[in-house]
Amino acid sequence: MASTTASRNVLRDDTIGLLTRGYGFGAHIWRRADAGARSVPMRLLGNRALLVRGAEGVAAFYDERLVRRHGAMPAVVRLTLFGPGSVHGLDGDDHRHRKATFVDVAYEDAQVERLSPLFDREWRAELAAWIAGGERSAYRAAVGAYGRASMRWAGLPGTDEARTRWAARLAQIVDGFGVPYSPEYLLAVRNRLWSDRHARRLVEAVRSGRLDPAAGTALYEWAWHRDRQGALLSSRTAGVELQNSFRPMIAVARFAAFAAAALHDRPDWRTRIADETAARGSLVGGPLATAFAQEIRRTAPFVPMLPARAVQDVEIDGARVPAGGRLVLDILGTDTDDRSWERPDVFDPERFVGVDDYEALPAFVPHGGASVTGGHRCPGEKLAIAGLAAAVAALSDPRVTVLATGLGVDRRRMPTKPRSGVRVRRSGTGARCPFH
Repeated sequence: MASTTASRNVLRDDTIGLLTRGYGFGAHIWRRADAGARSVPMRLLGNRALLVRGAEGVAAFYDERLVRRHGAMPAVVRLTLFGPGSVHGLDGDDHRHRKATFVDVAYEDAQVERLSPLFDREWRAELAAWIAGGERSAYRAAVGAYGRASMRWAGLPGTDEARTRWAARLAQIVDGFGVPYSPEYLLAVRNRLWSDRHARRLVEAVRSGRLDPAAGTALYEWAWHRDRQGALLSSRTAGVELQNSFRPMIAVARFAAFAAAALHDRPDWRTRIADETAARGSLVGGPLATAFAQEIRRTAPFVPMLPARAVQDVEIDGARVPAGGRLVLDILGTDTDDRSWERPDVFDPERFVGVDDYEALPAFVPHGGASVTGGHRCPGEKLAIAGLAAAVAALSDPRVTVLATGLGVDRRRMPTKPRSGVRVRRSGTGARCPFH
């Protein structure tokens, strides 16, 4: 049961603490509660809130009888990252109806199978560039690889160069949405406006017959998606959802940077994964690479927590938030919960070896929890895992070296990544002349 100290501290607004502590915010708040507590009161943006974790917290957070998403996420975050009118602000039947198209576009196994060869192709190209003598970060390589692969998969026209440029814009949106106090946020807003305009024009080109993408691609499905009343979405909203079909894949570049850093520190895993990749002859689908990718997702989630609005009084483990308050799921605290995981603070990909049904793990929520089809779990999670595993396999190649510089992480910044993006170059090369 939450301690009396927690009840006293709820009178203090914790919003500034979230901005200044970032990924350490949850651990700071849990110090107010008894050991092993599943909930602790706090206050965010002037409202009473309840921070929850573990399987119990996940169950409550995704129960639509208790919470709703609309109005929970601050507008400065929602409109920049997800875009105006997106599925992320919907609830109930409207949410399920639109979510069904995301499931068709991104979640079905056939879609993963269609995208996987593109991951293999793009990461082989990045490997070849490193081996040829190029030196750039794993993060930058991943932005390009994921952008080109996912845009081609989504049915978008254009050259690889154009896809890479758009991917860089979308990556900057992801980089800047969480720092509204920074000039980076203003750049993210600018890139959001450009991207929305470009995506809207693609949708309009499909509807006018100037573009003819294949059925089943994201561009086709969102151009012709109809709401529950049978009306086409506005071209602007359809363009927003088109981006939400492939922009999250570009955000996986952050996981790729964390994976590169983890591989640098674990040469034994690099060797095991390199041997697996050589034996399979493919960068995609390796069981060891996939297990490593899953452990990266567990220990380095994209955001530390997610908010929802309580539609009725909610009580968990003796603590309560009234209707209208916020229920906040501690993503990082759940993925590293000592009541849900053995040795949660130890990086151990072995815990995922042989685990095929990761959705059945109630305390594994790096891309959200509960059901994909009926709830708010990200439908692109399979794509993210496949793409990250391909990056892990590529970065384990003995022909490239992961450099030790710039691996530190600013845990106060949201979202975060290793500072250098983790530099990679051809193996066996020394430091280059600073004048060449």
